[in-house]
Amino acid sequence: MAGFYRSSYVEDGETKYLATTQFEPIDCRRAFPSFDEPALKATFDISLIAKKSLTCLSNMDVKDTILLGDDKKKVVFNTTPVMSTYLVAFIVGELNYVENNDYRVPIRVYSTSGSEKLGVYSAEISAKTLAFFDKKFDIPYPLPKCDLVAIHDFAAGAMENYGLITFRTVEVLIDPKVADVNGLKRVTEVVMHELAHQWFGNLVTMDFWDGLWLNEGFATWMSWYACDALYPDWKVWQSYVTDDLQQALSLDGLRSSHPIEVPLKRANDVNQIFDSISYAKGSSLLKMISNWLGEETFVKGVSNYLKKHKWGNTKTRDLWESLSDVSGKDVNTIMDIWTKNVGYPLVTVKELGNNEIEVTQNRFLTTGDVKEEEDQLIYPVFLTIKTSKGVDTSAVLDVRTKKFKLDTDDDFFKINADQACIYRTVYESDRWIKLGKAGIEGKLSVEDKAGLVADAASLSTSGFLSTSSLLNLTQSWANETNDVVWSELTSNIGSIKEAFKFEGAEFTEALQSFSIDLVHQKLTELGHEFSDSDSFGEQRLKKLLFGTAVSSNHPKYVQICKDLFEKFVGGDKSVLNSNIRGIVFNCAAKTGDEATFEKLFDIYQNPSSAEEKVSALIALGAFRDEKILDKVLDLLFQFDVVKKQDTYKPMISMRTNTIGVEKLWAWYTTNYEKLIEAHPPQLSMFGTLTKLSVAGFAKKEQKEKVVAFFEGKDLAYFDKSLAQALDVVTSKISWVERDSDSILSWLSTNGYTKSKL
Repeated sequence: MAGFYRSSYVEDGETKYLATTQFEPIDCRRAFPSFDEPALKATFDISLIAKKSLTCLSNMDVKDTILLGDDKKKVVFNTTPVMSTYLVAFIVGELNYVENNDYRVPIRVYSTSGSEKLGVYSAEISAKTLAFFDKKFDIPYPLPKCDLVAIHDFAAGAMENYGLITFRTVEVLIDPKVADVNGLKRVTEVVMHELAHQWFGNLVTMDFWDGLWLNEGFATWMSWYACDALYPDWKVWQSYVTDDLQQALSLDGLRSSHPIEVPLKRANDVNQIFDSISYAKGSSLLKMISNWLGEETFVKGVSNYLKKHKWGNTKTRDLWESLSDVSGKDVNTIMDIWTKNVGYPLVTVKELGNNEIEVTQNRFLTTGDVKEEEDQLIYPVFLTIKTSKGVDTSAVLDVRTKKFKLDTDDDFFKINADQACIYRTVYESDRWIKLGKAGIEGKLSVEDKAGLVADAASLSTSGFLSTSSLLNLTQSWANETNDVVWSELTSNIGSIKEAFKFEGAEFTEALQSFSIDLVHQKLTELGHEFSDSDSFGEQRLKKLLFGTAVSSNHPKYVQICKDLFEKFVGGDKSVLNSNIRGIVFNCAAKTGDEATFEKLFDIYQNPSSAEEKVSALIALGAFRDEKILDKVLDLLFQFDVVKKQDTYKPMISMRTNTIGVEKLWAWYTTNYEKLIEAHPPQLSMFGTLTKLSVAGFAKKEQKEKVVAFFEGKDLAYFDKSLAQALDVVTSKISWVERDSDSILSWLSTNGYTKSKL
């Protein structure tokens, strides 16, 4: 799925094909000779020869169509503006479209026959988003049209080709009336992300791939910014804390991470940096800068940056210069350290009494074993101290250790107000208890609470905080009403279950009992049924609580899932709300047999929507029967059944249980050469498959067999993916060895074990 390639699909029982392109980062050269580097921009005159019946698309609008004999045509497109080779695109196939004319240029969403109406939503939000970006950047979208195309075989989520944006079908085609709330948010953000690229990446392009974050970090931040402006009821900046910020902190807390501006020595390194550092940490850095400079000043500086470098290429210093000019602050000196170095600080707070604190910074690693030579950097850390009097934005920790006086009349304070900055914070044990009470008393924002829980969880993993403190904090917030906070609470309980899944039945059952007790009251209060009057947040909260109860084997809700599944496969499709579809499918598989597999596989082969197909495929990995798992894994080499782009999906659920993770590793090692042939390592999928096959482990002997397997193998194209997976395993090993006894003791003391210790 790189270069100029063929994508297949089935229509009325017949396999059909369309031809499409994917050139980013270095695959234009697969299609035609070119100086295939982002700084070597050019204009392109493109013509396509195809059957008269086929639709031909490219970056620009059609200049002329010339008939060639009885059944062929030559479609000539207008000359493109100056642009990088990786943004060139052309597509030929049987395509239909819906068009939106609310914007000053036509917006079309193309798809294969039968899916046209599912493009209406993306066309509508595209019109709104382009108009929003026109105004904010003060630079009009420069092309005469904007096409979005759904592609059945697509390696990435989407690609920002200038004027001809391509997507996986599930990322652009959706019916908002019946869509899962998370799926709708995902499509919205992906479309906005790709449209932001029409300015960030297309109009102004990074000079080389080591500056990828200038494309991806900006497009990610702008998608959040636009989504917040156009859909304020979604309150997306709250979920940013649990989504992008935590993705960035999780990956960058690994020893095997890389700087935002990553030095590239080999062409095969390029694909490996399309990760959460370039996207999520890049956008998190921009969020931090926006918070520091003020959003209005930041956006003005960005607009100036785009105007100054229009049609050209830039380096990070060009952005810093524009932001410095508009703000009067030395952005380069403050921010350069954040982009050129790997990692981020752990901020340790010591209370000295009399409203005085001593704050120290050190590098944070999830494994908790920072070496002296890895801890030499001193970051300029914006402490943004929240007290009952407000937020002190003047406090900056720019040395190793520094004392600060708190402007407060009471005992309340929190570092990193609203979790706008890139670091973890560890407090003394009493302060965690006080912050837990502050959350109940309404002194903390949603962002504060979500960030506090996320920090506590990460600090527990790395050994800077006892896991019992995390459990106490979690337990104290059982009456929380916000979906974002609950998302982080339930996610972290899931992380404990994942890390300690090999510690025996008593441990697992005690954690499940705690999870059930945690969500019981709020789930009973809200129920698991959805109505049209439910807000965005209410839908998310119901889904989270119900999913936690089901995954923790709550008998009542497991039975509800079984009943819903049987009614659904029996023909009553209306019984299953899309928000809990994946939960129900996974539960059916987890407790199911061969007959359940056949029913679920039939849903996968004959879905009513692309989302339903994905949910069924993921659920196929959730079976506990080894023979059924063997059948599922066999499907992953049947590319007419499971597309190569979807190979990883059943692995997501398979790696979460003790049976599946061992089965998955055995399959990976047995079929290693076959996997390399099917998924060439120079493309990103092989790294994803490797991560999923390794990162589910949590024991020393498991890590040792992984290391032994890869000994002497050529890791050139996926060495970062493997190293990151092993870092995750290492952190779990240390966590389990350090905290398993104390966690079990806490669970017993709180009444969640069958046998009291």
